[in-house]
This record gives sequence, structure tokens and C-alpha cells, in this order.
Amino acid sequence: MKIVTGNDLKSGAVIWWTGVGWSLDVNNAADTGEQGAKIIAREEGVQNVVGAYVIDAEKDENGVRPLHIKERIRALGPTVRPDLTLKPSDPQAVNWVI
Repeated sequence: MKIVTGNDLKSGAVIWWTGVGWSLDVNNAADTGEQGAKIIAREEGVQNVVGAYVIDAEKDENGVRPLHIKERIRALGPTVRPDLTLKPSDPQAVNWVI
């Protein structure tokens, strides 16, 4: 599975391509197959994202999991304190639309 990640141009937040837009939640990431470069060129061109790139991931019963540890940390937060992990679907989290 290939997914696209980058940073929101306005906030700097880590975001994931969903197939139709961007999400803070890696579990919303869509498999881009071989289209990643085209998506990145279009989305950076209209200034929706900055620093976008394609990464390898896998999807299982727990959701989408980036394969490289760097990307897992970007997706899920710190690895040493589970209470600090990112929870974009949590209603108590900061609520804003990309």
C-alpha cells in the first residue's frame, strides 16, 4: 500500500491524503498506488499541502500503519507515552477542517 503524507500549509499539521482531500487521521489515508506523484504535484500546486511524499504502509484490522518508524511517529505520536498519542477522531481533540 502506498499513501501520501505531508504538512498542512497553514497549520503545519501532519496530514494524509484520503482520495478526495486531506485528513489528520492516518486511518483515513487512501492507497494511491502509482498515482502519488501526480497527487502531490496537483495538491502542492494549489497550495493545499507542503513537503508531501509517498510512503509505504499496510492496512489491517487496527487501521493503516506506516511501515517506517519515522512515519509511525508522525501518524501516531510519541512511542514512550501512550497517553500522549495523537487522537484525531477524539471529540475532545482540537476540531478544525482541512
